[in-house]
Amino acid sequence: MNFKKILFVAAVIFCGIHSEAQNNPVFPGWYADPEGTVFDGKYWIYPTYSAPYEKQVFMDAFSSDDLVNWEYHHRIIDTSEVKWAEKAMWAPAIISKEDKYYLFFAANDIQSDEELGGIGVAVADQPQGPFKDLLGEPLIGKFHNGAQPIDQFVYKDGDDYYMFYGGWRHCNVAKMNDDFTDFVPFEDGTVFKEVTPDKYVEGPFMFKRDGKYYFMWSEGGWTGPDYSVAYAIADSPLGPFERVGTILKQDMNIATGAGHHSIIQNPDNDDYYIVYHRRPLTETDGNSRVTCIERMYFDEDGFIKPVIITNEGVDLTKEK
Repeated sequence: MNFKKILFVAAVIFCGIHSEAQNNPVFPGWYADPEGTVFDGKYWIYPTYSAPYEKQVFMDAFSSDDLVNWEYHHRIIDTSEVKWAEKAMWAPAIISKEDKYYLFFAANDIQSDEELGGIGVAVADQPQGPFKDLLGEPLIGKFHNGAQPIDQFVYKDGDDYYMFYGGWRHCNVAKMNDDFTDFVPFEDGTVFKEVTPDKYVEGPFMFKRDGKYYFMWSEGGWTGPDYSVAYAIADSPLGPFERVGTILKQDMNIATGAGHHSIIQNPDNDDYYIVYHRRPLTETDGNSRVTCIERMYFDEDGFIKPVIITNEGVDLTKEK
């Protein structure tokens, strides 16, 4: 058994959180802020390693053919590669373009423009990395419109790529250039447009369904009982985004602190899944977060139905 497998088995034994009877959490260990996606028919999840900031110096990834059985890809990037990052590597986002994979991440949890850190970008030839720092410095290293440079998400709309990001209750959108090394100003000359919806805190995400843009975000405090996911529906990827309501929140019979999510669509049909983190009822430490998946449904008018969080999770093999 190699070292990676030893680590993974040890995490299973230590956490005791996965069994034949339940598929949530989807893999063992403390992981948060999961970005779920599909590359070449395979499901991928890129989460934050949930630990004290000084220990958040690397990122792992997980891949699956069925959303139930996951392969562990250890340390796809770390601070030895990103020389300007020292801690708090957060909330990875990933996108593929022209046989390259671009991983976006936040680092250092900067509190002002005088500190080094913010949102970076790395590149690899395959989704499991290893990823190499593309710029040698942050892509966004300053505060714009009051938004802390964290929690980035990159959305492709036609030939355009947009980055949504922001903590501290502010969300910006910026249009990316062709090689993801900078941004292209909008027609009015601005680079960072604020698109903050009502009650927004962090964790933006977008997907498109039936011609409508669903913009989603996390509300409340990440360690508190009010942490949840809400959404808006718009006719444009730039909004305006009018809040519709909350669709994911904690259940005191299951887990607390449910939030910071992403959405995966089954590439073969119209099935949607929400990937999110939550805190087991046995845990009080803020960093004790696990990654889970639930099926997400829409009503006849296209509104998202409230998500029921479960221990069972999903079994794609049975649902196909």
